[in-house]
Amino acid sequence: MAVITIRGLTGSGAQEIGREIARLCRCDYVDREILEQVAHLLGYPVAQVAEKERIPPRLVERITSVFERAREKSGTAESVFRRTWQDPIDDAQYLYALESVIQDLALEGDIVLVGRGSQFILRNHPGALHVLVTAPLSARISNVMATSNSSKEQARKDIEETDKSRRAFVMRFFKRSLENMEHYDIILNTERLSLHAAVHIIISAAKEKAGR
Repeated sequence: MAVITIRGLTGSGAQEIGREIARLCRCDYVDREILEQVAHLLGYPVAQVAEKERIPPRLVERITSVFERAREKSGTAESVFRRTWQDPIDDAQYLYALESVIQDLALEGDIVLVGRGSQFILRNHPGALHVLVTAPLSARISNVMATSNSSKEQARKDIEETDKSRRAFVMRFFKRSLENMEHYDIILNTERLSLHAAVHIIISAAKEKAGR
């Protein structure tokens, strides 16, 4: 019944680590993109959503049921996640819907949640492990250049813009600093640790914390 939240600086490998943990532990992997994809396609059959977005049908069903429960609580969850970031929306309305979705996903366990403030929403969730993945800027630039085939200057710009947006999101909705160590159980530097090592450290810690 593992619940793991992962937040990482751009280019640190947080998403890759999260996906590998989910694969090894046979957990569901959920990030912002998956939530938004399912929300945008809720009017389609599950099989069609899964085929179009390459999301496992069981996960589509799980998220869809969570949206339905969240909509019963807030009346807005589905429409909130269908909006683009530029659309005007009441902050309290958005946060309530987001909290409802994340909390309901965590209730069933066996999930790796990347981003969307899940470390703050689930800070009191028993047994949840909260992880921050980081690396020096130079290492993150190299990683982004390798994965996106971009120049050094473009990679630096992309990192700065994305990290600025993520920090602003956390401050806006949770009034906290993204990189404040007190919000995490583990902080991993992927310049010094391989993806394999980081994954197994997190899995081991998650099992130990869940067993308390």
